[in-house]
Amino acid sequence: MAKIKDARILIISDNGFEQSELEVPRDKLQEAGAQVTLATPDGQNIKGWEGKDWGREVTANAMLENVEARDFDALVIPGGQMNPDLLRVNAKAVALVKAFASAGKPIAAICHAPWLLVEAGLLKGRKATSYKSIRTDVINAGADWQDREVVVDQGIITSRSPEDLPAFVAKIIEEIEEGRHDRHAAA
Repeated sequence: MAKIKDARILIISDNGFEQSELEVPRDKLQEAGAQVTLATPDGQNIKGWEGKDWGREVTANAMLENVEARDFDALVIPGGQMNPDLLRVNAKAVALVKAFASAGKPIAAICHAPWLLVEAGLLKGRKATSYKSIRTDVINAGADWQDREVVVDQGIITSRSPEDLPAFVAKIIEEIEEGRHDRHAAA
């Protein structure tokens, strides 16, 4: 079992992430003692979306091309409409999601971020949730969509929206401390 204070967590994001969905998990996981790395497609800082306009810039620590699943204990993907839509067409981002899944490491996706799980083929036959506007996408990917604040299936953690952040972060910590998750292959 891994302890959160010893965990290395990777957050992947592009511009247009929901501000709180990146900052709250990052800050709460760091407060719990985890080492958190933010990787962006080009390694540059990115800007969030808050309310109806651009939010604050956050500092990137790495470029997607330079990070590997083997160096981390868990993956967190913030939502927002733009960020996951940009990442799901980024081959390295999708490959990272698949690598974390293959290694049985926890993957946490909130709001629109389950689009990356769809793209990676990870939801077929699994329970999941998401923001309501992508519910049909998640169902069409073969998931048993549930309207709950947090849903976990074999270490894949999904949540609906910023209102679910307390439960989302608590479940990330719990799943990291449980350790490796053996997963059946998505059919």
